[in-house]
Amino acid sequence: MTTVTVCAAAAVLLTGCGGAKPEPEPAGGSKGPAVSASASSAPAKAGGGATHEVTLEVGGTGKTAIMYSGIGSGFEPQTLPWSKSGTAELTAAEQKVGYLVNVVPGTITGPDGKLQQAPCVIKVDGKKVAESDGLTTVKGCSYTIK
Repeated sequence: MTTVTVCAAAAVLLTGCGGAKPEPEPAGGSKGPAVSASASSAPAKAGGGATHEVTLEVGGTGKTAIMYSGIGSGFEPQTLPWSKSGTAELTAAEQKVGYLVNVVPGTITGPDGKLQQAPCVIKVDGKKVAESDGLTTVKGCSYTIK
């Protein structure tokens, strides 16, 4: 009887450990907006989504660390000036609530010899939507695409 009780208890415990239901993957197997290096930008695609061509730019000279997200993501030293372009494909839900794109540059030596944040720009579909000179705004550049 003890062996049967132990086996039953083990079965209950093992079943309880795997009781969390995994989230089903969205159609197409992607959990976020797809990103590609395509140069074309169509306003809408089949299935209710929209694509936007995004360009991140950081000005200045020398090297600095740059953190970015929205068209891929990364945090690594880069030689300035630097830019990255890609296509963000938004789902219908992301078009309603928005999709964040940002770039946060590190410091460079300014014209006065003092350290300052490198300037940055975000362009969506060729239009400048966010800009920082690195002096008056030191949070980098951020924009929510809808």
